[in-house]
Amino acid sequence: MGINKQSEIEASLQIGPTNLGMVRIYVTGESVDLPLDFDPDEADEIAEELQAAARAARAMGEAPQPKGGKRRAGPR
Repeated sequence: MGINKQSEIEASLQIGPTNLGMVRIYVTGESVDLPLDFDPDEADEIAEELQAAARAARAMGEAPQPKGGKRRAGPR
């Protein structure tokens, strides 16, 4: 699956510090249980990449409507 391919998969995302001084991104869903640990500097880099992607997405304007005319909700 690529960045531009839509999916019907639902997952929950939790982000927080661990008791070992790492930052954990924790993804859970029907068929996934994925903890991803990063040191604080890596987490800062990821945050910067997310902000850059959000700015780029805003610059693109409103996303086209999926088939059927209903907008899909973003990741949860």
